[in-house]
Amino acid sequence: MQIRTPAVAGMFYPKEEDKLKSSIRDSFLHSYGPGKLPPSESSKKIYGVICPHAGYAYSGPIAAHSYYAMSSEKYALFVIIGPNHWGIGCSVASMKECKWQTPLGNVEVDSESSVELNKISGVIELDFYSHTREHSLEVQIPMLQEVYSHQFKIVPIILINQDYTTVKQVGSAIAKIAKRKKAVIIGSSDLTHYEENSVAHKQDKLLIEPILKLDLDDFYRVLQENQVSACGYGAIASTMLACKELGATQGTLLKYATSGDIAGDMTSVVGYPSIVFS
Repeated sequence: MQIRTPAVAGMFYPKEEDKLKSSIRDSFLHSYGPGKLPPSESSKKIYGVICPHAGYAYSGPIAAHSYYAMSSEKYALFVIIGPNHWGIGCSVASMKECKWQTPLGNVEVDSESSVELNKISGVIELDFYSHTREHSLEVQIPMLQEVYSHQFKIVPIILINQDYTTVKQVGSAIAKIAKRKKAVIIGSSDLTHYEENSVAHKQDKLLIEPILKLDLDDFYRVLQENQVSACGYGAIASTMLACKELGATQGTLLKYATSGDIAGDMTSVVGYPSIVFS
């Protein structure tokens, strides 16, 4: 079995176990975070979430809202979808026979589900190399490891091609897999990139509206008409579609902030959403 070693430990999050645990705890207790530690006491059925994927110092508190919201349930499987920023490997890639290593230990890929995804939709290829440098999925895993003490597996899916036709195939395939297991879907994406803070807030508010309505057509319309620079728009769209097929009727915005809101530099910011689908 292959080991996918960390690509961004020591950069996006601490590489030392104790410092990483402290960083995650700080994210939950941050003024922009949920302000409390998991588990939550909510019994709401959650089909999926949208989480940002910047360094923990920037987006960790926002991501913590999604993780807190789903922390009352012991899921067996997490399907994590994100953009391939490096553009290496396959157009759409999952993987099999692999464990993802973090400073908190290893998490096994659910090879059975990955192979099934490939059979359902040939657009999803199985390729280890595609995942080797990407952070958008990696930063979610230590959060999962710290929130959940039970054993779970993941299905990582990484996207170069994020067009409408592709994400419909990906989302539908994910829904078929998720129906068979106690699973939740994590769509990993930041929103507006490198605009002034007020511009980012305005742009992202427009894009969040169709996400909450689970309206895929309107989401792509707003994305294109307003040229919103959301890096993982295909991951958001795949998650929306899969959750809707699984029975979700709405999205709820738990928290939105920018890097400027958190770090103070308002001149060129990145937007961070935390959304749950129920």
